[in-house]
Amino acid sequence: MASEVKASGQSLEQFLLLAKTVRGAALVALINQLLEVPGVYVFGEFLEIPNIQELMTGPYAPSYQLLSLFAYGTFSDYMANAANLPALTAAQKNKLRHLSIVSMAARVKCIPYSVLLLELELKNLRELEDLIIEAIYADVVQGKLDQRNQLLEVDYSIGRDIRPQDISSMARTLQEWCSSCEAVLIGIEDQIGRADQYKEHQLKVKQQVDSEVLNLKKTLKATGGSVQESEQHVMETREPAAPPDQRQSAKKASKVKGLRGSGKIWSKSN
Repeated sequence: MASEVKASGQSLEQFLLLAKTVRGAALVALINQLLEVPGVYVFGEFLEIPNIQELMTGPYAPSYQLLSLFAYGTFSDYMANAANLPALTAAQKNKLRHLSIVSMAARVKCIPYSVLLLELELKNLRELEDLIIEAIYADVVQGKLDQRNQLLEVDYSIGRDIRPQDISSMARTLQEWCSSCEAVLIGIEDQIGRADQYKEHQLKVKQQVDSEVLNLKKTLKATGGSVQESEQHVMETREPAAPPDQRQSAKKASKVKGLRGSGKIWSKSN
């Protein structure tokens, strides 16, 4: 694929050099070859060459209009004005149909077969799928054929030439995109600021807790206690009091224990 791209670039440069040196009928023949050669799908540079601009008026004006149509138009545009334009060869028709697919892919990424058949004026699905496969191999578009749902799913397509009058619209769209990006950036910076504030607050809370723990340890050390003793004291104070019946049984048990442990021995003489 890289070798094909390199070859098409070399062909484009060769045609550009030749277009600057020929005029009249020879230039018209060169345009016909350009519209037919494989791998060349951009034509805006040719329209800027003075020799070609001279064809805008006069007997060769239809050839200039055809070149302009390949740069900006579609196959349906050609068919609508076919009576005033030169006839197309089979290779030129396929190339213009490829460019028409590119134009449709710029608007929607899933193109129904029914729309393609109508816009490209093809008779059946076999012709359509063969044309799409040819465009994929030419690296004009990349995607896949969904035969079950009869769709062309486009992942990528080449760019087409831009009309001079469309540049201001593109600049306006880019400016709107830049404004949207700035708004998103401001929102992100605001969220970062809130996150930093929350982090700073949490650090202060942690420092305060650490300071209180350190002061408590110092206090316990000064009073001769320890952390374990303080924890034990806290646990004892938190133990629930025993119910009244349990306290009474505990008292009786202590009395019995006291009687049994008195150590007195009684004799019959007493």
